[in-house]
Amino acid sequence: MSEPFDVVIGGGAVMGSSIAYHLAAHPDFSGRILVIDRDMTYRQAASSLSLSSVRQQFSSPINIRVGLYGVAFLRKAGELLAVDGEAPDLPLTENGYLYLAGEAGASILTANHATQLAEGADILLLGHDALKTRFPFLNLDGIAMAAWGRSGEGWFDGYTLMQAFRRKARALGVVYRESEIAAVERDGARISAVRLANGERIVCGAFVNAAGASGAAELARQMGFEIPVHARKRCVFQFNARERIAHCPLIIDASGAYVRSEGESYLCGISPPEAEDPDSDDFDVIWPQFDDIIWPALAHRIPAFENIRPGRAWAGHYDLNVFDHNAIVGRAPGLDNAYLASGFSGHGIQQSPAVGRGLAELIAQGRYATLDLADFAFERIAAGRPLIERNVI
Repeated sequence: MSEPFDVVIGGGAVMGSSIAYHLAAHPDFSGRILVIDRDMTYRQAASSLSLSSVRQQFSSPINIRVGLYGVAFLRKAGELLAVDGEAPDLPLTENGYLYLAGEAGASILTANHATQLAEGADILLLGHDALKTRFPFLNLDGIAMAAWGRSGEGWFDGYTLMQAFRRKARALGVVYRESEIAAVERDGARISAVRLANGERIVCGAFVNAAGASGAAELARQMGFEIPVHARKRCVFQFNARERIAHCPLIIDASGAYVRSEGESYLCGISPPEAEDPDSDDFDVIWPQFDDIIWPALAHRIPAFENIRPGRAWAGHYDLNVFDHNAIVGRAPGLDNAYLASGFSGHGIQQSPAVGRGLAELIAQGRYATLDLADFAFERIAAGRPLIERNVI
């Protein structure tokens, strides 16, 4: 059995569903869209397990622009993604990111800040005295400077955003199918069809690889090329503290540990050193990260966290682009009708609005119209030309 679709998207979490929604809503597109995902509960998808934050505190202009677009979309997502007058409940907490730096990192914060201001981000650079006045709960031992997002940065419900994209896409006629892509058929410079695990064959007008940490690299191999994307485990820990910190931002300590509020609790984590960050496909929590590394660092920085009650924890995966920790977006190499949306390295949920719209424009119009995402193209990897990003968490 063979069934044709104008566009087939492999991966139906937040990125695949954003692409599907934006393409279905594009005025220049009127074809049939199919989204394929092997688990439509999305129980272990990064979209469900993410901290779901948005920021503009990057060092590269493209990441700043994508972050600005993302927060603008989130502010009006209820209106854009409403179905039959029912809007998704997508509150946005704009408490900002607070990057703390010692003497060695102060020059990097200063250089990044100049780039952020040039792109229109609302970021304040705070010296020691200003930081002490604005955030008196911090122990500033070893801290020389900080950067804080006064507006446009914070967190939201990523799972609800994913489901809102999906619901709106379906309302616009997008078809979703739960299955695994078992094989990709390539005919010269085109992807002609995909075969599903149940034996079904789907003819493709165009194909998008948005399979995320669990499958993007393998799907690329089936398409005929390699991408440097690996599944790397990240753990998130929850705790309660005796003292409450009002309007707590998402704080990134100079140690690399981060923490933010979540209702009456706090969420925290850290990215391990590269040498201690193997490929992973399990969801086992690494509890010593909290006991031995994160909590000591946070208790030192925030004395109110010396007395806490640890809570639950969970693990998920980044689709880590080990080449330069930046997204791989755009046309697939050597193919006329295939596209990539992968390697987001922990930034996918916040970049999904801009990437979804960008790929929809590339497919429907043959070019980026709203925001040029060419810096994310695969060609930089083939050329050995990394997109340098200094603000990686």
